[in-house]
Amino acid sequence: MNAPLLNTGIRRQTEVLSTNKVVRNTYLLLSMTLLFSALTAGVSMSLNLPHPGLLLTLAGYFGLLFATTKFRNSSLGLVFVFALTGFMGYTLGPILNAYLSLPNGSRVVMTAMGGTGTIFLALSAYALVSRRDFSFMGGFLVAGILVAFLAGLAALFLDMPGLSLAVSAMFVLLMSGLILYETGNIIHGGERNYIMATVTLYVAIYNLFTSLLHLLGMLGNEE
Repeated sequence: MNAPLLNTGIRRQTEVLSTNKVVRNTYLLLSMTLLFSALTAGVSMSLNLPHPGLLLTLAGYFGLLFATTKFRNSSLGLVFVFALTGFMGYTLGPILNAYLSLPNGSRVVMTAMGGTGTIFLALSAYALVSRRDFSFMGGFLVAGILVAFLAGLAALFLDMPGLSLAVSAMFVLLMSGLILYETGNIIHGGERNYIMATVTLYVAIYNLFTSLLHLLGMLGNEE
């Protein structure tokens, strides 16, 4: 057999095995972090803990995200991943309690949860089966998330419910795009660190769920 062809075949096989390992480790770790986040949210709900507030939430999120990124190639990265997702689960607890106190709160929460799961599984399956390259979405997603984040802050401080609703709709679309982008990134070898891949997908799922929760809650109150 021609040596260059043999080397090319070996290299491709190695890349496939490496990609499959990242995919497997990512979804395993993602499942574990989602369960841990659900556990901390449940504890937060049962103890009726207060929400830490916007500033502390942002400080905790970005601080733990920075630590996770810094130690992504060591075992400490796993510790910070669980610290981050556990913290986000804690912040979710008071939000869920607020929605569950509404007349149709249980239906809103369950619908948002079901919608999030359906969207994530459908988009992930599409990206894995089609093996399309979604890297072209990167710049658009970064710009869109930045605009939506700033618009969300404006809606909060200026008390603009209409803008807040529009921001939630934007985040549903943007997080759906992020799921496609990151899954494609893993498949095509653009992301070889399963810790960072897990964090990206977790953040997408978290924001997708809270955005659907807000949309369904607002629409339910208008009925």
